[in-house]
Amino acid sequence: MTSLPPQPLSPLDGRYRAVVAPLADYLSEAGLNRARVEVEVEWILALTDRSLFGSTRLTDAEKEALRGLYRDFGEAEIQWLAETEAVTRHDVKAIEYLVRDRLSSLGLDRIAELTHFACTSEDINSASYALTIRRAVERVWLPKLRSVIDAVEGLAAQHRDAAMLSRTHGQPATPSTMGKELAVFAWRLERVARQIETGEYLAKFSGATGTWSAHLAAAPDVDWPALSRAFIEGLGIDFNVLTTQIESHDWQVELYDRVRHAGGILHNLATDIWTYISMGFFAQIPIAGATGSSTMPHKINPIRFENAEANFEISGGLLQTLSQTLVTSRMQRDLTDSTTQRNIGVAFGHSLLALENLQRGLTEISLSRDALAADLDANWEVLAEAIQTVVRAEIVAGRSQITDPYALLKELTRGRRVGGAELAEFVQGLDIGDDAKARLRSLTPATYIGLAERLVDELG
Repeated sequence: MTSLPPQPLSPLDGRYRAVVAPLADYLSEAGLNRARVEVEVEWILALTDRSLFGSTRLTDAEKEALRGLYRDFGEAEIQWLAETEAVTRHDVKAIEYLVRDRLSSLGLDRIAELTHFACTSEDINSASYALTIRRAVERVWLPKLRSVIDAVEGLAAQHRDAAMLSRTHGQPATPSTMGKELAVFAWRLERVARQIETGEYLAKFSGATGTWSAHLAAAPDVDWPALSRAFIEGLGIDFNVLTTQIESHDWQVELYDRVRHAGGILHNLATDIWTYISMGFFAQIPIAGATGSSTMPHKINPIRFENAEANFEISGGLLQTLSQTLVTSRMQRDLTDSTTQRNIGVAFGHSLLALENLQRGLTEISLSRDALAADLDANWEVLAEAIQTVVRAEIVAGRSQITDPYALLKELTRGRRVGGAELAEFVQGLDIGDDAKARLRSLTPATYIGLAERLVDELG
């Protein structure tokens, strides 16, 4: 058997490439290298702007040319770095050599020695990861999460009055509305989204073991911690002053745990919608030309929700691994984080793919109110809760001599179906006031929904 031509091993780079491509601008190797060049260039500018070591401020034209190294970063730089790293066997050293090479071509050899000045690789990497992850989350992943939340909120508002039988432990229970049940998911997701939006993206910039030792040896009169903080915060990320050789990655652990939490909620939403489809509560809207089964022409499979379910699981597993690994570094540094962080894009890729499928799936379903109504009408016994609760209130008010209302209703309804007429007759024979009887006899499973409709409005 002959070998295939070169093929992507991951479905994210093959079958699902179009969906996850926006993440590659930030979380690919090339995206990381572009950010590394950005950090190296901006560090040179930070030093020359302060005229350190006898340097002079660059002209505006020189600054723009230097910033062009990362703004115009493309295939030529990607190839140059690949060839250089094949020799250096060190990715950040290759970045340093690239910047030095381009400084020479720009006629800026006089500041070449400020390239990577007093930096350890992790100064560049921690800032670069903070930049790329922040941009990927804020520009790609969070907008997609927000789109899903908006879709769920829209469905919640649309179906706020659609009474449905609840199922606790899979058994018929006090009715709600489909809108309220969807609103619960939107409410949960909104809370986690806000936590993600307010999270920190930390970087260190303090040298080989986080002590600014080389910096002080070169310029003991400079307030290096203050300069480093100003530099990092000037990049739009947050500064970690107290570190070993590496930034401790705790912010990444926090972020990945929150993204995994959101994925867990969304997984729950996908499985609930799948279940509602199987029960006939939601009908799937046929897509022209689509095939549900290779042998059963009638089928419309809930593939969007199944795809979302599976990819949230894959993403969640990877995010959990990232959290577990990145929280630990042996003494001042080990390299387990290096290879682990190269999978950040994979974890977010599966999450983004799941979000895309879930969002599409939510646009391809329609609510069957007739099915909801039929399910309610077949389960009048759920009004037993209302009846025994009203009886208790009547006992307290001195209008009833019933001794154990719960047992009375349990005997009537447990393990058997009770129709509306039978319940009305039962209520009429109860030792309670006439107002209470009238209130109970007016109830149906479809109207026994409490504040469900109003609760949807809590979404704002």
